Order: sequence, then C-alpha cells, then structure tokens
Amino acid sequence: MITVTIDANIKAKWSQGQCSYSPGTPEELAIIGIDLLVKELGTDAAHVFVSQIFEKYGDLSRAT
Repeated sequence: MITVTIDANIKAKWSQGQCSYSPGTPEELAIIGIDLLVKELGTDAAHVFVSQIFEKYGDLSRAT
C-alpha cells in the first residue's frame, strides 16, 4: 500500500461566503472536493458525477 501525503491550501469562494482548507491526506481532499461539488451542483448532480468516476475504475476490490 502506498502512503500519500498532501500539502495544499485551498481557498474557495461563492456568493454566500468563503472558506479555506488544508488537507493532509487523500481522504481529507476527497471530503473537501465532494463538499464543494455538492455546494456547486447540488446533491443529486454531485452524486451522478461521483458515480461516473467510480464507473470509470470499475470494481478494483477484485484486483487486490
């Protein structure tokens, strides 16, 4: 298993406000990305988008 660390500062702005994030792991980055995606697209559209990404990779659990 590969360990990945992230060094990033993310600043997001929208009409209702702004926020900043400093993710340190891929999991934290994914949560931030999904949170911003839901704010941008809404829950249903974000779900469709994320589902398309999972379809791209198929069932990787069989490879391990």
